[in-house]
Amino acid sequence: MVKKDLVIIGGGSAGMAAAVGAFDAGVTDLLVIERSPFLGGILNQCIHNGFGLGEFKEELTGPEFAGRFIKQVEARKIPFVLNSTVTGLTKEKVVTYTNDKEGVVQLEAKAIIMATGCYERSAGAIGIPGERPAGILTAGQAQLFLNEYGYLCGHRIFILGSGDIGLIMARRLTLEGAKVLGVAEIMPWSNGLNRNLVQCLYDFNIPLYLSHTVSKVVGRGRLESIEISQVDEKMQAIPGTEQSFDVDTLILSIGLVPNNDLLNSIGVPTSKSRGSIVNENYETPLEGVFSCGNVLHVHDLVDNVVSEAREAGKAAAAFIQGKLPSEGKQIDVVPGEGVGYVVPSKLTLKGDVDHYLFKFRVKKPSKNVYIDYKVDGKIVKSVFKQVIIPSEMEIESIAKNLLENAQISIEVSIRQKEV
Repeated sequence: MVKKDLVIIGGGSAGMAAAVGAFDAGVTDLLVIERSPFLGGILNQCIHNGFGLGEFKEELTGPEFAGRFIKQVEARKIPFVLNSTVTGLTKEKVVTYTNDKEGVVQLEAKAIIMATGCYERSAGAIGIPGERPAGILTAGQAQLFLNEYGYLCGHRIFILGSGDIGLIMARRLTLEGAKVLGVAEIMPWSNGLNRNLVQCLYDFNIPLYLSHTVSKVVGRGRLESIEISQVDEKMQAIPGTEQSFDVDTLILSIGLVPNNDLLNSIGVPTSKSRGSIVNENYETPLEGVFSCGNVLHVHDLVDNVVSEAREAGKAAAAFIQGKLPSEGKQIDVVPGEGVGYVVPSKLTLKGDVDHYLFKFRVKKPSKNVYIDYKVDGKIVKSVFKQVIIPSEMEIESIAKNLLENAQISIEVSIRQKEV
C-alpha cells in the first residue's frame, strides 16, 4: 500500500486550490485524484465570463479561470492522476482509486481533503408526471453537450428551475439559434443571481413564470409538449391554471446537491447544507479528513470556492505537521430563524486567530432585516441588510472575542427590522 501525507479527492477549482494551499504550507507529498480527463472540473464547460473578479481582479471565462490554477499546480509540480475514480474510503484514511493504466490503487493518507463538488438534481428527484420521452436533461448536461461537444440539445426549449446554470443556458441556447419559450420556477422568487436574471432572461425577452412548475410531459419517443401550472402555498398544482407549450426539449435547473457520498459511506455526519459537518478549519468529525468547496455547501461564486479550499489546504498541512490545535470542547453553530444552514457547524475556539468566517444562506428573500449572531441566546452582533436573497451566499467575519465565552451554541438568525 502506498503511503501519502495528503490525498485530495477532486481536481476541480476546490481540489486545485486546496493542493496549492497545502503545498505552499510545506506539504509536498500529496496527490490529487480527478475522474475527468482534465483538471478544472465543471469550469471547463462554463465558457461564459464572470469568474475571477475576486481571485484575480479581472473577469475570466471558466476555462480561463481553471487554466490559471492549472498553471499554479504545474508550476509547483504537484502530482495528480486523471481519468481516475475513487471507489472506496475508510475511517483509517485509506483511499482506493482505479484507472485503466494503474488498475486498482490503495493509498494510506495522513490527511484527506474532499473536493468532489456537487451534482444536479434530475427528473427522477421530482417525479414529473407524464411520459418518459427523450429530450429531458439537466442544465449541466445541456451545457456539456453544447460547450464541449458542440451539440445543440434541441430547438424549442423550456427550462424548469431558475438556478444560475439554467439561466445561463437560456441565453447560450438563444444565441445558438434555439427558441427558449420560458423558464418556470416553483418558488415565488428566482433562485439565480440577479445579474443572471437580467443578462440571461430579461435582455432576451425570455418569460419567467414564478410559482409555476411542469405538471405534465407528453411524448413517447421524443418530447412533444409540456404543460406548466401555477402552484399554491403547498407547492401543489392549481387546477385550471395549465398552459401548454410545444417543445422538443425540457432542461432542468432544479438544484445542486453536494456530492458527499464517500463521506456518507463511512458515517461522517451531515449538516443542513447536505455536506459534512466541519469546524472552523474545515475538518470533519473524522480527524484528519477535511471538506471544502461545493461538496461542503453549494457556492454561487468560484472565487469563494478557491478561497475556502486554500484555507482547507493550509489546515490539512497544519494537521500533518502537528500544528493544528487539538480538539477540545466544540460549540455548535446552528441556523436560526430564516437561515437554511451555516458553515462551520462547530467551533473549537482555539488557534491563533482573531476572527471567524460564517457562511450561510437564507431561506427566502427579505428586505430590511438584521442578521443576528447569538452566543447562548444573547445577541453579540447584528448586521443590517436592505436586501438578502437565497441565491447569494452571505459571508460575515465575527471577532473571536465576541464568541469565546460561548458554552452551548452560537446561532445565526434573521430578524425583521421594526417599522
